[in-house]
Amino acid sequence: MKSIAPLLALSLCLAVATAADAADPNLARNLARNLAATCAGCHGTDGRSAGGMASLAGVPQRALMEKLRAFRAGEQPATIMHQIAKGYSDEQLSLITAYFAGLDARQP
Repeated sequence: MKSIAPLLALSLCLAVATAADAADPNLARNLARNLAATCAGCHGTDGRSAGGMASLAGVPQRALMEKLRAFRAGEQPATIMHQIAKGYSDEQLSLITAYFAGLDARQP
């Protein structure tokens, strides 16, 4: 059986960082950007998909949160997003969706 200690340590760091971020908007933005970076493999750098997958940049936060909650609940068909969405807290998803909503949808 694999040790879950690294995962627990990461979770604790994210929780502490998230609580501290409320006091410093730059820290919150950096945490949001770092969390959102995990989406790049499928949804493109900064959520600007090159095709084949939905772009996330510029999509309203509420729409992204609704979709993620639907994935998490199994109400939205998915190949992997239902599992990925379960791996984040609502607070983390809120950071991620706010980050993408704040980006310009146009390619740089």
